[in-house]
Amino acid sequence: MREIIFDTETTGLDNRQDRVIEIGGIELDNHFPTGRSFHVYINPGDRKVHPDALAVHGISDEFLKDKPVFAGIVDDLIGFFGEARWVAHNATFDMGFINAEFARLGLPPVANDLVTDTLALARRKHPMGPNSLDALCRRYGIDNSHRTKHGALLDSELLAEVYIEMIGGRQAALGLLSGEGRGGQAAESDDIIVATGQRPRPLRPRLSIEEIEAHAALLAKMGAKAIWAKYEPAK
Repeated sequence: MREIIFDTETTGLDNRQDRVIEIGGIELDNHFPTGRSFHVYINPGDRKVHPDALAVHGISDEFLKDKPVFAGIVDDLIGFFGEARWVAHNATFDMGFINAEFARLGLPPVANDLVTDTLALARRKHPMGPNSLDALCRRYGIDNSHRTKHGALLDSELLAEVYIEMIGGRQAALGLLSGEGRGGQAAESDDIIVATGQRPRPLRPRLSIEEIEAHAALLAKMGAKAIWAKYEPAK
């Protein structure tokens, strides 16, 4: 299953008048990051950035002057998302703006059944909250110390880590089966396909020669009845 964890920054809070000025997205395939991302700044035309919004994301009118308008990036946006699920924190806000931008260009809205709201997931999983992105980063031990202001790509990267933790993706990865014992075929689960193999070179020993010799001398003193002798017979 392909998902895009995304975030937007806007000129203000009213999608009927305000505009999207930044979109960032991270691609997940079966809940694992692929390394592909989408990021763009957008010129909002004659709509100015509200001072309250500027204080949150720091994106100024001057910075946006030479950026493409939404019509200039929409094909790239649709091409990147494709048939993937749209995953956002407080998705109602972000999808309201995305669909408003689509409507201005005569494009159909994104269907609700293609959208996942991680805020709704968090509220079900942690009903006592708090469930802001920063609070969830603290809950799951995700370093967000470099997040001094909101930014669509950075927030998407953090949200991707939070989302994987919320759905148990990392824990599930610990239980992956290898192809061993299945006729050499890679094991397949509902979410993940994985194949493992032998290391090309063994790991270097962690014990020094002196430590090994000291251990052998200790075993010799303990005699043949030492319990260690059952696990490490004399060579």
